[in-house]
Parts: sequence; C-alpha cells; structure tokens
Amino acid sequence: MSNNIFSNTLKLSALILKRDCFNIIIWLLSITIFTIAMAPALTELFSTEQEIKLMAETMKNPAMSAMVGPGFGLDDYTYGAMMAHMMLLFTAIVVAIMSIMLVTRHTRADEEEGRIEMIRSLPVGRLSNLTSVLIVLVVVNVILAIAVGLGLTVLNIESIDLPGSLLYGAVLGVTGIFFAASTAFLSQLSNNTRTTMGYSFSFLLIAYLIRAIGDGGKESLSWFSPLGWVTQTQVFVNNYWWPLFITLGAAVIVGVLAMYLNSLRDLDSGFIAARPGKGNASPFLQTPLGLAFRLQRTGIILWAIGMFVLGASYGSVLGDLEAFIEGNEMYKQLLPSGGDHLSLTEQFLTMLMSIISIIGTIPALMIILKIKGEEKKNRTEQLLARAVSRNNLLGSYLLISVVIAPLMVISSSLGMWLVGKSVMDVSISFSTIFNSAMVYVPAVWVMVGLATLLIGYLPKSTIVTWVYLLYSFFVVYLGGLFQLSEWMVKLTPFGNIPQVPVEDMSFVKVTALTVVAIGMMIAGFIGYGRRDLQG
Repeated sequence: MSNNIFSNTLKLSALILKRDCFNIIIWLLSITIFTIAMAPALTELFSTEQEIKLMAETMKNPAMSAMVGPGFGLDDYTYGAMMAHMMLLFTAIVVAIMSIMLVTRHTRADEEEGRIEMIRSLPVGRLSNLTSVLIVLVVVNVILAIAVGLGLTVLNIESIDLPGSLLYGAVLGVTGIFFAASTAFLSQLSNNTRTTMGYSFSFLLIAYLIRAIGDGGKESLSWFSPLGWVTQTQVFVNNYWWPLFITLGAAVIVGVLAMYLNSLRDLDSGFIAARPGKGNASPFLQTPLGLAFRLQRTGIILWAIGMFVLGASYGSVLGDLEAFIEGNEMYKQLLPSGGDHLSLTEQFLTMLMSIISIIGTIPALMIILKIKGEEKKNRTEQLLARAVSRNNLLGSYLLISVVIAPLMVISSSLGMWLVGKSVMDVSISFSTIFNSAMVYVPAVWVMVGLATLLIGYLPKSTIVTWVYLLYSFFVVYLGGLFQLSEWMVKLTPFGNIPQVPVEDMSFVKVTALTVVAIGMMIAGFIGYGRRDLQG
C-alpha cells in the first residue's frame, strides 16, 4: 500500500466508471428522459386555465403536500411551478436511490467480497477507494444536473426558463451527492452490505417522513430533513439557490467524516459491531427457516416501524383533509365515483393505501431476493451440502416474504388509525382502514411470485422486479393525473385491485391475483430445483 493515502485515486475512479458504465448510463438516461418527457405531458393534460386552477386547488390539500411537498406559486400556477411541485421531490428520491445503490456496490459490497483487500495490496492509498467512489458519484450527479437542466430548457415551454431549469437539475444533482456522502458514512458504521443498505434506505425513509409531517402542517420539522431543504428552492417560482448550498455543505461535512472513519477502521469491520452470537444455536435457528428469519430480523423490525410511521404521517393530515375537501367543490370532482355514502376522507383512502402497499412491497421483495444474494456469495452451497433440500431453502425465504406482506400493511394501517382518530372530529373506523389496506396484499404476493419465478429461471434478471415495481408506482400514483390509458394501469397487479371502500369488494379479482401469485411461486420452485447454482 502506498504511503500517500490518496495515491492512484483517479485510476480507481476510471476503473469504477469502466465497471459500472452500463448501469450509470441506464440510470442517467432513465431519469433524464423521464424528467424531460413529463414537462410537455403537463401542457397537454392541463391545456385550459380552468384545468390549471383545479390542479392548483388540489395541491393546496395538506395530504398532497405531505406526499409531494409544499406548493409554491399556487395563486399563479404556471407549468414550471406545476412541474416542480409534482415531480421534483419524486425524482429527487429516485436520484437518492441511485446514489445509495452505486455507493454501496463500490464500498461495502466490494469490501465484503474481498475486492478492496486485493486493491489495497496494490500501490493505492488507504482512502483512495472511498474517495474515488465519491468522485465518481459527484461526476455522475453533475452530469445528471446538466443534462436535466439543459433538457428542460430546450423544450421552450412557457415559464420553464433557463434559470429555473438549471436549478431543477441542480436540485437533483445535489440530492444525489448528499445521499452518496451519507451512504459512504453509513457504510463505515456497518460491517456488511445488507446493513449498509438497511441504514441508507432507512435514512432516506426517515428523511421523507420528517418532511411529510412538516409539509403536512408542522412546517418547522421540514428543516430537519435534507429532502425538506431541496423543496424550499421554490423552483420556477422564486428560484432560491441557498438551500442547495446548505445541502452541499452538509454533504461535504458528512463525506469528510466518512473518510475520517474509513481511515480508522480495519477492513471487514464496522464501528457498530455485530453482536456476538450465542455459543449454541437454538433448535429454530438450526433450520433453514430459522436461519433465513435471523438474517432478516433487523430489517423486518425496521421496516415494520417505518411503515407504522408512514401510516401515522398520513394519518396526521386526515383532520385537515376532511375540512379542505368539504369546502372545495372543485376537489370533490377528483374523488373516485361510487362513494357518495362515504365520508370524503374515506374516499381519499384508496389513493393513500395504493401508495402504502407499493412501498410495503419493497421489504417483501428484499426478503425473497436475499436468497439470490446468498447464492452469489457461495453461501447457499454450504447449506445444500448438508441435509437441506432446495425446496426447503427457497420455501423458507418465500414463507417469510409472504407473511411480511400483510404485516407491513397492518403496521401502516394501525399507525394511520391511531394518529388519524386523534386529529379527526369523526374518526374512520379501524376496520375501514384495515380492509382498504389488506385488499392490496394479493398484489404484493404477485410481485413476490414474479421474483420467485425469476430466481428459479433467470436469477440474473431479478432487477426486472424492481423495474416493474417502479412502473407500478408510476401508473398508480400518476396514472389519473396524466390520464394514462386503463390498459397501462391494468398491466400492474396494483391496478387490478378493487378500490375499497369506494368500490365493492371483488373476490373474483383478488382470488385471481392470488392464483397467479401461487402459480408463479410453484413455477419458481420447479425452476430452482432444476437449474445450476450461480458461481
């Protein structure tokens, strides 16, 4: 190892770019094209002054502020203000996810698989790898900022001008840089990839929840979230740049702290040490199911708490939501039809529960896909060399994943009900909230079934499940807003769920989705039992 702690950093940066060139290009193109495509879509969807005013009134709803951020310029709702309000926070979260995944891949994942140790044996500095990763992420996010900024400008849409467009792109870039630095810091605390990902996504979720509660009514709370800082830029309205300097300054501090911690710790260690296990494993832990649960236990607990807080954050705005809708005739027109016998807030539950169920799908997928990660690290072979069948092993992960689906929606339902009843004059019954959430469980099982099918036949293509989930979120969350064709919504299982309590329960649809899920799971078992293990 070189005496210079930053020796050959740029060469390592070039190596990282070469290794991840394809993934980086896909990320950049996807985010840029998606962002640029949304701007002209808004002008087509809201072509009259009446439609624009209706959407402005809709965005004054505290629940919408909790979901997409505070609205600025609502009295003069231009296309630029609409674009920033509807899409900026959502896109910033996607950029944050990109940074989290890329940093984790080239820090803790490479260290866990022995690549960093091999690199350290060469003439490179102690901090070269981490510094090179951060350099690459800064470059990637700067390119994204420039591409989005210039791309929006060339559209030549009224109110989407050059200063606002550049600020829009800069918000995305700075958000990516901040979460790259935070992930680099969190990777020093944990001692494995799974925990690093858990810490990083938990931090992102907490940042979103704090901002949601703040924007939903407790404005001062938003300043405790990095996502709250970037929404205060008021893009295409006042174009404030100073919140970005706060975010960038915080990113520099966190990044420097990450490098300092990296210089102190040994390879394959973390500052939050794993608890030593018991001398003798319990009978349950000696089974494939017990082992699979033990590996996922911390993540399950954190996700259950996160889903409870997510439900509680939405429940906190239900009181204001009822009053808002009651005095807004234009907004009533946007509610689902067929729920005249229900309160206005109950009719709004359908949107909230669809989003919550999609978010609750993430831990279920992470659990079933864990078996693929174990296989890639050659740990599966050690289990199968003993008296453990493939079906038993896959079934253990699948069982936990299937059980987690209702657990997550129950957790969020409980949080929404407990907080909601404290802020509403006439609270919604727990059974109404519970039924509205539980009806989405078969859709989650379909996603788990798809993951199982891919594990059985195309284990290298399991990323398809995440792409499909992202598509589901887009069409469910924005399908009505952008007036997408019904067949596009029906392509996702979440688009085939009856909107309880607005619609009557359809046991045919729910049963059909459950059968499809079971069919894919069975097919996945057959494929997993026949294929060769990955090396």
